[in-house]
Amino acid sequence: MRIICQQLAPAVGDEVFNHAATVAAVEDAVARGADLIVLPELCTSGYVFRDRAEVEASALGIEAPVIERWRQVLQGTEAVLVAGIPLQESDGISNAAIMLDADGVLAVYRKVHLWDEERRWFREGSEPPPVVDTRQGGIAMMVCFDLEFPEMVRGVFLQGADVIAAPTNWPAVDVPAGERQHEVHDAMTSARLSRVFIACCDRGGSERGATFAGASAIIGPDGWIRAGSESPDATSVQADVDLREARDKSTGASNDVRTDRRPDVYGGNPLLP
Repeated sequence: MRIICQQLAPAVGDEVFNHAATVAAVEDAVARGADLIVLPELCTSGYVFRDRAEVEASALGIEAPVIERWRQVLQGTEAVLVAGIPLQESDGISNAAIMLDADGVLAVYRKVHLWDEERRWFREGSEPPPVVDTRQGGIAMMVCFDLEFPEMVRGVFLQGADVIAAPTNWPAVDVPAGERQHEVHDAMTSARLSRVFIACCDRGGSERGATFAGASAIIGPDGWIRAGSESPDATSVQADVDLREARDKSTGASNDVRTDRRPDVYGGNPLLP
């Protein structure tokens, strides 16, 4: 599988620019032979909203023209696209990720763990991420802050996910020399503990005083980064991976991250649900 994360820099209020940038990014990834394409969180809208009117103006229905345009670009390929959008539904607007291929939308996931100001604009998701059996393998979606809850990754691991595609908007923070964003370390640990690939597509650029990390990373089941960005600029991250690595859950001659689990013990812990 060739995974390409297209690290864009959308801007609130510039729908024409944002939509054109996403289409160009999908076209570029298809031309480079991508099997899985990941775009950032809220890639069609930007992130730093001033008021609800801006959120409502940018919200997309599942049949929005830009989504149909993505599907058209995927025609003639077996590629799968995951993108973060503000999704308008009858009961509100969600910070969502959608998965589609040339045949149409395969799944929708609504972000469960909202970060900071997102609570003002979006309704919380209430369903766990689905694992979709695609042409490329078992793919799950999460959005940004979701990755910081180990239960989320463990849940899709138990459902047979090979890859987690995660649109993100990580704010830039100061880190010690030679280190990476906290969120990247979290994703590396989660990938290793459940032996899955995690493809985090961050956004770049600055918006209304907020600077984003541009820390996209494609992480292997061993927890190491196969390809990554440490630039806040719009860029692209690509890695060719073998999903058989994620399907092999062994961690040595005698250990396996799936069969070594002890639910009989965990269930007796009063701190666990």
